[in-house]
Amino acid sequence: MAVTRFTKMAYAKADDMVFGKAVKPVKAGLGLEIGAGYTTPEVNYAPRPEAGASKEKLIKEYERITTDIMARMVQIGAPSVVLETEHVQQMTNNPSWGAEVAHAQKTIMENYHDEYGIKCALRHTPGDIREDRDFLKLRGDKYPIFLESFEQCAESGADLLAVESMGGKEVFDYAILRNDMAGILFGIGVLGSMDMEMIWQDIAAIAKKTGTVATGDTDCAQANTAMFIAGGLLDKNLAHTTAIIARAISAARTLVGYEAGAVGPGKDCGYENTIVKSISGVPMAQEGKTSTCAHSDLMGNIVMQCCDLWSNESVEYHGEFGGTTVQCWGETLAYDCSLMNVALQSGNEKVLRDMFVASDMYRDPQGYVLAYPHAYRVGQAIVKDGNDIYLRAKNAALETIKIVEEGARGKLSLSRFEAKALADSKAAFEALTDDKDKFMSDCLTKYKKEVKVFLPENYGL
Repeated sequence: MAVTRFTKMAYAKADDMVFGKAVKPVKAGLGLEIGAGYTTPEVNYAPRPEAGASKEKLIKEYERITTDIMARMVQIGAPSVVLETEHVQQMTNNPSWGAEVAHAQKTIMENYHDEYGIKCALRHTPGDIREDRDFLKLRGDKYPIFLESFEQCAESGADLLAVESMGGKEVFDYAILRNDMAGILFGIGVLGSMDMEMIWQDIAAIAKKTGTVATGDTDCAQANTAMFIAGGLLDKNLAHTTAIIARAISAARTLVGYEAGAVGPGKDCGYENTIVKSISGVPMAQEGKTSTCAHSDLMGNIVMQCCDLWSNESVEYHGEFGGTTVQCWGETLAYDCSLMNVALQSGNEKVLRDMFVASDMYRDPQGYVLAYPHAYRVGQAIVKDGNDIYLRAKNAALETIKIVEEGARGKLSLSRFEAKALADSKAAFEALTDDKDKFMSDCLTKYKKEVKVFLPENYGL
């Protein structure tokens, strides 16, 4: 399969982007359409650690989880739901485990669909197992097992295939701790994009062969790492301006999945998805205020602005006063979607969208840049040089810096720490070459020497 680069925007203007509607809706599973005029909750969960002791225990745990979610959705009258099973490592390393879990889950979902008419789909997200102790082994002996996991899950009932891939992480981890902008750009924008190109052509081919949907990837391994290190408003481990620059670069990386054959819905933990939707027009899952069971963020409402699926990121399965965790969080997601859907039906979606945005936009530079009018501008910066994975990632960083500078002249307040980090980043990115080949050779020389675990052969270099 060929890779087709994006060189223009899917939307004529930012204001055309709303939740529940995508330019290229996706049909999947049992009667479900994503991005076709309504939003759907996507419930995400993890088994208790002790359930991983054997395949039988794990299957039983996922049967309980699936039944609990489907029963609660029907009880509250939710019209649709997606379940996302993010594999524990045993399920990907032993592809038959993941496949048997998918089969068990889908059987239960089919029963609920047949009995009550609830529209539903099952997403499986194998783990990126391509590592060996201290080293990433992206093209090594783990790769065929990784692909086998997708194939077996798809053949056994999974409707939607996704992954959170790790390409570029070994350089990024080194660079982010040193505020090394070239390294952040190389790790996410270049190495990450190169790895995505390989795996997503292969995953898309599996989806085509099995009649399932290749959905997409997120830059969880890098951009979310930066967001978590940046933390809250009192934290100073990493500038929030640096975190949003990493996030903007990650949009250029996440985009590669859709250039290589994925069609959405993009995965929930990609906070870059508003940027990616503006370019690609594919539907997106997002997470925010209803994923506080998994982590905190500074943009809990704003990320609902253009979502098609609304997710809780992940929650460990156990009991709460209101039922099991998946029932409690699933119900909350379903009511969030109900509000968005009534806004769509009554023609008020842009009012609600703009309230989501207004509530978070000035809290932090990250929300400010991801607000859809600004996210759209980052998208434009990417497609301007859409055919060059290096230049488009650099453009995204520079446009982000420009957006934050504009914000700081208005209602976005930056501390001295943030303002200095922004100025330093700007100087670093403006000093970079426009020549991809020169950038590549400089980075290869530097990081081969400095990062012991960086193996260029992981990227076919």
